[in-house]
Amino acid sequence: MKLFRAFLLIAIVLATVGPAHAFLGFFSQYKEVKADNGRVSIPVSQVSNGKAHYFRFEDGGVELKFFLVKSSDGVVRAAFDACDVCFHEKKGYSQDKDFMVCNNCGMRFHSSRINEVEGGCNPSPLTRTVEGEAIVITASDLATGKRYF
Repeated sequence: MKLFRAFLLIAIVLATVGPAHAFLGFFSQYKEVKADNGRVSIPVSQVSNGKAHYFRFEDGGVELKFFLVKSSDGVVRAAFDACDVCFHEKKGYSQDKDFMVCNNCGMRFHSSRINEVEGGCNPSPLTRTVEGEAIVITASDLATGKRYF
């Protein structure tokens, strides 16, 4: 009987901790970046595989989240991990092949339209430039997203 109770307790702990670990793992997908002379620089090679790469930047105690993705047309695109409609839910976007999907409402956006279309549930565009082998985003451009976070 003691062995059964021990087994049951272990099963309950694993059932509880497993989903919690997966849930917490979702938040660890954001790589922290810092500004140097007011600019965040991310190597193009780090974000050129067609997958969304998620970052976080702290500004005045506010954690601003954004992603970079190289779309199928070869352009590295940037957007806040939020939109004008669903940002209150703080769920952001996930990737499904060439689409970014709102984790709150399920709307799908082709990655080639990021930075081109704004408003509604589209990922909120984030100004970026390519300088040599780096994607550069100014801290002031990142600060424009504070209202989402």
